Amino acid sequence: MPGLSVIMVRIALIHLAVGATIGGLLLADKGMHLWSWIWMWRPGHIHMMLSGWTVQFAWGVAIWILPRLDATGSRGALWSAWVCCVAINGGVALITLYAPLARLIDHLEWMLSVAAILYVIAALTFVHHAWRRVRPFGAIPARIR
Repeated sequence: MPGLSVIMVRIALIHLAVGATIGGLLLADKGMHLWSWIWMWRPGHIHMMLSGWTVQFAWGVAIWILPRLDATGSRGALWSAWVCCVAINGGVALITLYAPLARLIDHLEWMLSVAAILYVIAALTFVHHAWRRVRPFGAIPARIR
C-alpha cells in the first residue's frame, strides 16, 4: 500500500472517530438536553462522516487498488493525489470550524465558499490521478520478463 493511501485511510479513521463522538454527543443531548452548544457542531459532524470518512477512505483505497499504469508497477505521478488529500481535509476543516467560529467572529461566510472550492479541487485532482488508471478489464499489459 503506498504511503499516501496509508495516510488517507488513517486520516479517514480519525474523521470517523471524531465524527462518531460528536454524533454520539448529539444523540445524548437529544434525550437529556444537557449541552445546547453541541448542536453548532452538527454541520461539521455531517461533513466529517460523509466527506472526511466515507469519501476520503474510498479515495485512499482507490489510489492503492486501481490498476497500475504499466508492468513495472507505477501508479503515475502522485502529486495530484496529494493535492486531493490536502484539499478534502482542508474543506472538511473549514466547514467543521465555520459554525463555532461564526458565533464568535462576524463575516466568515467566505469559509463556506473556500470549502466548496476545495471540495471541487479534491474531486478534480482525484479524477486527474485515477483517470489514466481506470481501464477496461483485460487491458493491462503483460508483465515484462
